[in-house]
Amino acid sequence: MLKAALAAFRDDELAEEEELRWLWLACHIARALCDDQAWDELTAQQVELARRSGAFALLPVALDDRFTVELFAGRIDVAIAVAAEAQAVIDATGSHLGLSTDITLANWRGRDADALALIDAHRQDVLRRGEGLWIREHDWGSAVRYNALGRYDDALVAAERAVEDPHGMGVPAWALADLVEAAARSGHPERAAGPLERLGEIAAANGSDFALGIHARVSAMLDDSETAEPLYREAIERLARTRVRVSLARAHLVYGEWLRRQGRRVDAREELRTAHSMLSDMQMEAFAERARRELVATGEIVRKRTVETRDELTPQEVQIAQRAADGRTNAEIGAQLFLSPRTVEWHLRKVFGKLGVGSRKELRSALSDVGSAPVPA
Repeated sequence: MLKAALAAFRDDELAEEEELRWLWLACHIARALCDDQAWDELTAQQVELARRSGAFALLPVALDDRFTVELFAGRIDVAIAVAAEAQAVIDATGSHLGLSTDITLANWRGRDADALALIDAHRQDVLRRGEGLWIREHDWGSAVRYNALGRYDDALVAAERAVEDPHGMGVPAWALADLVEAAARSGHPERAAGPLERLGEIAAANGSDFALGIHARVSAMLDDSETAEPLYREAIERLARTRVRVSLARAHLVYGEWLRRQGRRVDAREELRTAHSMLSDMQMEAFAERARRELVATGEIVRKRTVETRDELTPQEVQIAQRAADGRTNAEIGAQLFLSPRTVEWHLRKVFGKLGVGSRKELRSALSDVGSAPVPA
């Protein structure tokens, strides 16, 4: 029913005001259905429409949704820049909207102490405002973090809290996969049976490569028979056709872990190298370390990747630098980010110092060297 409703919404020609009214719900439905294509396209449409119409109350919400899309696509630098833009709009308009992108990034990177401190700092304020979905989001985020760290019992508890409302339009469908992984790895496969069935219903109804690929990946983790390997391969094949690169990287990781347990060290190394490279590029530090440990267990020497502090730009500096590299003037950058041209110039001087460049012409190459992706216009 939801799939049909989403298709009808996308086919209908609505007035701009009606689109603004309903796009946020369409974005949430697309995510709940694990429809990665619709989720990507609708969140981009929502940001573009909010910008064009000057809907500054909606724009931070639209940018927050887009932040999550960019993150799961593996474009972390773009995600950070989008989050910075959302915060700039909030600061400029005096909105009371509270973003939680800092918590999401701490969960994403697997930084346990940072995530817990941030969640504790925000929890009481959120409960006072009655934002139950915030709690669900960060229960899921905690499950992701704990799975990355190999703390599967903790991941299972957090994931079960995240999916308590089986009909919610928040995160249950996505959290189901982390619940099944945690149950399989913690030695409680019986607690994965119901969630796996629910995920299968979503995958069958949706029929997308993403939904079916996720279902194949976690099904393989519960399968002790000879059909496990075809399921892992199906998951990788399907997820490679999607826009959610993090799910593909995790599929390579769990397949590589399974191969190593089967004693197939050479085959395992190929999958684990791919996983380690992808997860490192996405700055999913704890998952990348999990892949590195598995590679070491196969007999391979793998060094941890590090980032020099001189190359670490703040989110706002990334936004400004990327726009300057694209040829925008200080006045144009300031208008987009709600900053004065003088403030933009001040930030650019800091960027030049960190990157060791002397002009805007050198910015594009320097940003490429430190892995900063371009920000969409």
